[in-house]
Amino acid sequence: MAFHSPQLVGFLSRFNRSRYSLSYLSSSFSLFPFLTINVQSNALNDERLLNQNKELSNFDEHRVMNELADLLGISSNTSAQNSYKESNVEKQTESKGVDGFLLPEERLRGVFLQKLKGKTAIEAALTSVNADLSLDIVGKVVNQGNLGGEAIVMFFKWAIKQPNIRKDIWSYNMIIKALGRRKYFDFMGEILHDMVKEGIDLDLETLSIVLDSFVRAGHVYKAVQMFGNLQDFGVKRDTEPLNVLLRCLCQRLHVGAANSFFNSMRGKILFNGMTYNIIVGGWSKLGQIVEIERVLKEMVAEGFSPDSLTFSYLIEGLGRAGRINDAIEVFDTMKEKGCGPDTNSYNAMISNYISVGDFDESMKYYKSMSILNCDPNMDTYIRLISGLLKARKVADALEVFEEMLDRGIVPSTGTVTSFIEPLCSYGPPHAAMMIYKKARKVGCKLSLTAYKLLLRRLSGFGKCGMLLDSWYEMQESGYSSDREVYEYVITGLCTVGQLENAVLVMEESLRRGFCPSRLVYSKLSNKLLASNKLETAYKLFLKIKVARRNANARRLWRSNGWHF
Repeated sequence: MAFHSPQLVGFLSRFNRSRYSLSYLSSSFSLFPFLTINVQSNALNDERLLNQNKELSNFDEHRVMNELADLLGISSNTSAQNSYKESNVEKQTESKGVDGFLLPEERLRGVFLQKLKGKTAIEAALTSVNADLSLDIVGKVVNQGNLGGEAIVMFFKWAIKQPNIRKDIWSYNMIIKALGRRKYFDFMGEILHDMVKEGIDLDLETLSIVLDSFVRAGHVYKAVQMFGNLQDFGVKRDTEPLNVLLRCLCQRLHVGAANSFFNSMRGKILFNGMTYNIIVGGWSKLGQIVEIERVLKEMVAEGFSPDSLTFSYLIEGLGRAGRINDAIEVFDTMKEKGCGPDTNSYNAMISNYISVGDFDESMKYYKSMSILNCDPNMDTYIRLISGLLKARKVADALEVFEEMLDRGIVPSTGTVTSFIEPLCSYGPPHAAMMIYKKARKVGCKLSLTAYKLLLRRLSGFGKCGMLLDSWYEMQESGYSSDREVYEYVITGLCTVGQLENAVLVMEESLRRGFCPSRLVYSKLSNKLLASNKLETAYKLFLKIKVARRNANARRLWRSNGWHF
């Protein structure tokens, strides 16, 4: 069967060259007695082949001796002068040879695995990496891997001293978000005080990152305390910072705490219409109509008129409470109150009908948006497509997805993953592949999770050609294969009977340090034995045995804190 993946073609060509480089020589000798040529020609051919074999043997021996010398720390050459020269060259190229295959962010994170003592030593090691530092690489260092809070702060303080990294609010927001996501709140406070010392004022985005980090971790009191100490960071405690705190609390469903703090700030800080809308939106998420009506009365009493956003929250809250008819009534009377229905109110009605499974009415509101020149947005399509996929109305979902792309709305990486995930849980992978191909066509970058979902589904259905194409495109997108990916590819190849190719992929997996599970290996081994490929099965068994022993050794080293 022809290969559909250039990656596997490369595997085969590389493996075949290594497999037959030596066997060609031995097979050539066995053919000579049967050739009808003169003895002198045979002798010349024999001598030439012996010389080739000798050169190859010397080359292999030289390479093995060099590798042994590197491992044992000795010179492979007996000459003292050559030993001195080689040691100097080795010192100059040691770091490049060891980590030359790693990405810049991986080399920078690797500095902290060396357990160097002292700030000066760590900064010198970071400088010696010679990476073309950029804000994107800094983000990858602090957001990936498992660096501790002290290491992240030390790396960032070194990074902002470099000429390519600007000491501005965007750089600080990135490091604060990385620390807050991992709950390194003490180090986050240290960075905030450094910003004050550098004369960089916190903006609303910085405040939102800090407060949301506290609230997401369940530290509501710390978030409120941070708001009370805003003046220490050069921020006034006025309406906008208050709205940021209330929004963070309501988005994380701490609506009761948000409402209590909202009441405590009455008379101390001026409210605006958005302040009331945030509280209404919070109660709407919980479907608490009584609380919504109470806040609306206070809003009107303070002289603020409800706007279209207020009505959309009310409509959505009524839908969550199961009062669809009341939601329709509010939607129909919006024009009379001077707030014509907008995209948010239409989205609320669409969600209400999706929640009760009435997709005909939800599509009716969706189509009426275009008639009234009210353009759908990304939120509209996410609600509609997700609801249709959940109800397994795949054809309708694909049609709406195509309409979204025709409008020029490009979904985000996470949105495409949310569409592919349910499609990979039922039925054949055809619909998921359509979403995948259309998203790639408009320039949407897919996540590694989406690729794994597709590979697993294609593997289960034995779609070998599509599996290899998707695997190749995954690597083109910058994602490297891990153990799960290799297992999906091996299983898919076994399903369609491509055993030799499955063996090549497993050998590639073992060389990269990924030992497939016993289930996947047993499936491949049993199929090899059933096909009378005993020699191949035995060689694979020996390689698996070595790989498992190495994997156990690595687990032991890491459990003892030994890094390599």
